[in-house]
Amino acid sequence: MNLWRKLSTLGIALSLASVRLYGAAADTAPPTAAPASSTLKSVTEFESRQHATDPELLPGAAVYHRTCAACHEGQVPKAPHKIFLNMLSGPTIHDALTKGLMVLQGQVLSADERVQVAEYLSGAPLLSAVPAAEPPACSGPSAEFNLRRPPLHSGWGYDNARFVTAGAAGISNANASKLHLKWAFEFPGGIRARSQPSIAYGAVYVGSHDGSVYALDLATGCVRWKFKAGAEVRTAIVPYQGSAVGADGRHAARVVFGDVVARVYSIDAFTGQLRWSAKVDDHANATITGTPAYHDGSVYVPVSSLEVTSAADPTYECCKFRGSIVAFNAWSGVQRWKNWSIATAPAPVKKRADGRSTYAPSGAPIWNSPMIDSRRGVLYVGTGENYSSPSSETSDAILAFRITDGRLLWSRQMLKGDAWNVGCMMAPDHVNCPKENGPDVDFGAGTILVPLANGKRVLVAGQKNGWVYGLDPDARGKELWRTRVGRGGVQGGVHFGMAAEGLRLYAPVSDLKDGHDGRPLLGPARPGINGLDAASGRLLWSTLADDVCADRPFCDPGISAAVTAVPGAVIAGHMDGRLRIYDGANGKVLWEHDASQEVLTVSGAKAHGGSFGGAGAAVRDGYLAVNSGYGLYFHMPGNVLLVFGVE
Repeated sequence: MNLWRKLSTLGIALSLASVRLYGAAADTAPPTAAPASSTLKSVTEFESRQHATDPELLPGAAVYHRTCAACHEGQVPKAPHKIFLNMLSGPTIHDALTKGLMVLQGQVLSADERVQVAEYLSGAPLLSAVPAAEPPACSGPSAEFNLRRPPLHSGWGYDNARFVTAGAAGISNANASKLHLKWAFEFPGGIRARSQPSIAYGAVYVGSHDGSVYALDLATGCVRWKFKAGAEVRTAIVPYQGSAVGADGRHAARVVFGDVVARVYSIDAFTGQLRWSAKVDDHANATITGTPAYHDGSVYVPVSSLEVTSAADPTYECCKFRGSIVAFNAWSGVQRWKNWSIATAPAPVKKRADGRSTYAPSGAPIWNSPMIDSRRGVLYVGTGENYSSPSSETSDAILAFRITDGRLLWSRQMLKGDAWNVGCMMAPDHVNCPKENGPDVDFGAGTILVPLANGKRVLVAGQKNGWVYGLDPDARGKELWRTRVGRGGVQGGVHFGMAAEGLRLYAPVSDLKDGHDGRPLLGPARPGINGLDAASGRLLWSTLADDVCADRPFCDPGISAAVTAVPGAVIAGHMDGRLRIYDGANGKVLWEHDASQEVLTVSGAKAHGGSFGGAGAAVRDGYLAVNSGYGLYFHMPGNVLLVFGVE
């Protein structure tokens, strides 16, 4: 099976509509139910046909190639490439063709053809997105928001140290073994659950694969409200509160998040009503991967891209995206500033043999949540690789932006010459593969400021090459120490997020058994978790994950997801579906749960988790909430929110 077919079969990178299609992004109505004319009548029938045959034999393939491919395979700059992503659900595509901004294009198709192309591109039948039973709506006391439990200023959106204090967490080293599953919530039709939950006002706020964002009662899992974004929400949901009290005795309260088509939303935390939304970048393949950060009335949004996948098409002119940070007024949505990870806009640098151009500099996406340094008035982010040659000085780097106006104060590049795109996974002479050819070792994990005993602070950063660095924020990011904790790779090393408890730094390592990028594996994999001294970088302990995968497909023992710290312990979700709590002092396992097992959800349906990818756990008042399922990039699918409580 060639790579293109493998990508399609795995549902890794299928997409249809123009970014402008998402004009209905503010619609708060529930997802459209699957039309009665759905060509494939059951999930079982669809799955058997999808896996037993080439996906190109599905009826929607011919419809796509006849009516859509002319715009969505690199020919139209504002139209995302077909292999941009499979982030869109079938109902999202179908809605776009029937009542969204692609309705004119959809009018040339029959009702059945609109269903067929949505199913082909999403990789799932529309029927799979229709729940067997709706989750219960809250009533009575469970519908009331607890104003005495405002947002914590910890975790993504506030503090990348991801540490929850004893008084707020209610979970620690002492009682971690007493956790048990309280309730579970299914995301119908999803194959991944990558949005990190947040807990505030007695509610769990969480996003999902189909773009639905929920406020759920923390104790029971009933639905207080539901909002529909334009596409998958993979960022954390960040609650924030104003200082003024209204006539109803409430502070103004919002939640902010981003979707995968690069739109940021601010909605009312108590009603789910949209207050404002904005597109953060006009590049067709722009996306929001990192969680927006809130500070002092402003929201800071990191901008990433999946143009790296579009370059797999040899007819695509690579590449024209560059990463950025965009600042908004948190209450009005007015843009305050925007600045780029690369100062120079991409321009043609080479004419190819086929007459097309190569553009540079490009890339340096920002797919981690900003770390706010209020004392210095600075925010820190890490960048990824360049997409084309020549590489720039701000790829694979830590950048410091001034929070008042976005001026870049300094940058510290940790690895030079990293230029790569998915075209490098194709034939060796692929026209879009940069001469550097990788190694693609972004900074995906957010940087952390750790206070030191002498009153100074160290800025800690973890990279996909397996290195963790300590930098001096007072000396333009001067390197103080570096420690290697993993082998590293495209999906290796430190992936989505570390945590810190005082001077103890927790560094998870992904390190897949198979790198999946065709490169030689340099040394043994070291999947698991490590404890380091943040002041010196000294390794305190290391716990390698045992391999329990056996013959399960897409199973790996490492830790890709961000970890969360509580007093004396760290919570980590593994790619094999295990959720573990480790002793912070020595790395011993205190508690474990297999999220891949089937559970009964609050709607009465059965669902299961899978690999933990991206999102980590939210902890508060004795509850632990975490999403499980990462049906993407060779990982185990799942579609469930799990909420545990102390016995």
